[in-house]
Amino acid sequence: MFSVYKLKPVFQKLLQPILYALYKMGVTANQLTISAIILSCLMGFGFLTYHTYYQSILIIPFGLFLRMALNALDGMMARQYNMQSQLGEILNEMGDVISDMAIIFPFVILPGINPVIIILFGVLAILNEFAGILSKALGKERRYDGPMGKSDRALVIGIFCLVFFFWRDVIYYGDWIFGAASALVLVSTIIRLQKAL
Repeated sequence: MFSVYKLKPVFQKLLQPILYALYKMGVTANQLTISAIILSCLMGFGFLTYHTYYQSILIIPFGLFLRMALNALDGMMARQYNMQSQLGEILNEMGDVISDMAIIFPFVILPGINPVIIILFGVLAILNEFAGILSKALGKERRYDGPMGKSDRALVIGIFCLVFFFWRDVIYYGDWIFGAASALVLVSTIIRLQKAL
């Protein structure tokens, strides 16, 4: 099933010059992971100010692109420059969950969208990541199957915010958009659990 995650090798190839520059500067893989977590928290807090500063909505789409780059770079840095560690793995997995919570849950303040749907989307996203890790805990590879894995969720959220900035009426379709996204996250989780068995 298609997932944005399948485009990751192409994205990584484009990031290779940046990776080399960061390595020469002495940046470590764990520092990149921590930076992605901090960025996600700042994005969430920034989004909460959109009633006062409407432009802050754009923090999400542009911030998510940067977060995806950092998430790709930390893994590349760890593998290519022998920086893999248990701490790095913990930071990476915990960071994904923290980042999802920091970015998704602030959407409950959006008028016209049922906050229960946003909370459901966030909880299912956490379970989706847990299902991916569970496969590895059972002795198999870490699962990233879509639809609506981490990269797909970022794309949906980013596009929604970008459209919302220019066309506020998209909010009236929010329940359907995030409801459908939640259903796809559930499908992804079931696929990951099936492949873990």
